Order: sequence, then structure tokens, then C-alpha cells
Amino acid sequence: MTKAPRTTAALDVRGLTKRYGSRVAVDDLTFSCTPGSVTGFLGPNGAGKSTTLRILTGLAEADAGQALVGSRPYRELDHPARTIGVMLDATALHRGRTGLETLRLTGRAIGMPAARAGEVLELVGLRDAGAKRVGGYSYGMRQRLGIGVALMGDPEVLVLDEPANGLDPEGIRWMRRLLRSFADAGGTVLLSSHQLREVQATVDRLVVIADGRLVREGMLDELTSEAGTRVGAEDPAALRAALDRHGIAYEQRAEQQLAVSLAPVDVGRLAVREQIVLTALGAADSGGLEDVFFALTGQTDPAAGPHDAEPVPAAIF
Repeated sequence: MTKAPRTTAALDVRGLTKRYGSRVAVDDLTFSCTPGSVTGFLGPNGAGKSTTLRILTGLAEADAGQALVGSRPYRELDHPARTIGVMLDATALHRGRTGLETLRLTGRAIGMPAARAGEVLELVGLRDAGAKRVGGYSYGMRQRLGIGVALMGDPEVLVLDEPANGLDPEGIRWMRRLLRSFADAGGTVLLSSHQLREVQATVDRLVVIADGRLVREGMLDELTSEAGTRVGAEDPAALRAALDRHGIAYEQRAEQQLAVSLAPVDVGRLAVREQIVLTALGAADSGGLEDVFFALTGQTDPAAGPHDAEPVPAAIF
């Protein structure tokens, strides 16, 4: 996938808030995605990722704040699919159509030339399956086709939710190359996934949220190089309560110790202020993105927890 770099749209989420009854799904969330990079959008289930993506792609309205594509809301884009390609749930593709028919109908709806369908079918590795009905596709093949639908408009931005689901190792490798090529050509990619090892191998930047709020945003290498702090206390319950009061994420470790997403000096200051006697304090070794994710979100399992409030459709054009 090679083409000349071009001026591309960026994604900007500014003070985004969304409530469902008494539940706050997204809480004053702000982050940005820059052209030429692949940004991983991470958080436990129920963190507000799907709600954010729905607002960003015009499927839901925010109660406050903005989600902008190239400085404009999705619904104000003149030709949305020519600006942003979206895959939120590839399993919702029409099972009775062939892969080629799916892409041709998408192209017709968004004003792309008929030849584009064949190009994209080749691009996503489904040339030999183009005449086969989607109902006979494997999950991984539907994922590839869903990405193809997102690419039909030759967009400047890609927003993909769990694109590696169902892909075999070769397919995951293909997806990495595809997204890297897209970004290297000046595109903007926002990738939401629970597959942390694949995210670490694919993205440049991270946006981590929990309980609808931004926890951390930054370059992948910067976040994974921050080891955090290993801390123990005479009264572990008092330490946990103090961390909870200040909204500081931590992960339970062995021997009554916690891994805390703060520098040791800051943990020490907090202990003095809260009059907590510490029994251990030092830099924790980072095991990569998984450890960073758990420490930032306070999770022990990235798949644990309730799901976001609303189901999501397949692709938007």
C-alpha cells in the first residue's frame, strides 16, 4: 500500500462527556491523534472506548465537548468515507453478499469508481475469495473484509475496533504492515484493542482511559519505559484507601506490596502527607505494555469488567 504523502486530517477529542441515565460513560475526555502515527486506544471493558468511537463516528451525540475529524464533527463532513474509514464490528457485514459485492456496493454508495473494489480486495488479501459469500467467510476473513470496507474511500483517517480479532499470525503480520504503510503515507490511525501484545507491536502512541476518563496519553516507548513504583506499608489497607482517594491506579503484587503508577519520590510524599508508614519503596521493573496497562487502570485482567452500554454496527459509509 504505497502512495504519496498527503495533507491528512487529525482526530481531536475535546472535553467529551456522555451519560446514559445516571451512568457517566465518558467523562471530560480529551486526546488527539496525529497524522503519520498509529495510536492505540486502550482501557478495560466499560471504560468508555466504544462510546467514544460512536461519538467520533457520528453514531451517538455527546452531552458536552467535541469529537472532531480534521477540525469538523463527523456529521459535518462533506464526504465522510473519503475522510475517515471506520470498522467497529466486521461480524455485522451482510452474510448473503459476496466479498466483491460488499465492496462494490460500498464504493457505489460513497462515489468511488468501480475498479476500487478490486483494488481493495487485493489489498486485504481476499482476491481468491471475492466471489464467495460473506456467510462462508471465517472470522478472520470477515475482519479483513471489514478493513477493506473502511479503506474503500481511500480515507485520510482509519478508526478500527479490535481489527486483529480472528486473524491468524500471518493475518496479524499483514495488518501491522498495512497500518504502518498507511501511517507512513501520512494517514492517521486510531486502533482500539484488548490484545496488548499486538498493540505494543503495532502502535506509536497510546491513549489509556478508565471509567470514562483519560489516564495517560503519550508515545509508546515513553510509557513502557516508565517502570512506576513498588511499595509496601505497615497498614496495606490504609495505603490502598489513600491511593483510591487520590485516584492513583495500582496493582496488587505479592507480599502485601503494590505496583503504583507514580514515581517513588511522589509515593513517599503521599505517605508522609497521609501519615502512612512504608515498609518498602523502590522502582518497579516494567514488563512492557501489559504491566503499564494494569498499573494505569488498576486492572488485573484486561478483559474483566462490564461491557460498554451500546452495541456497535459494522462500518459507516
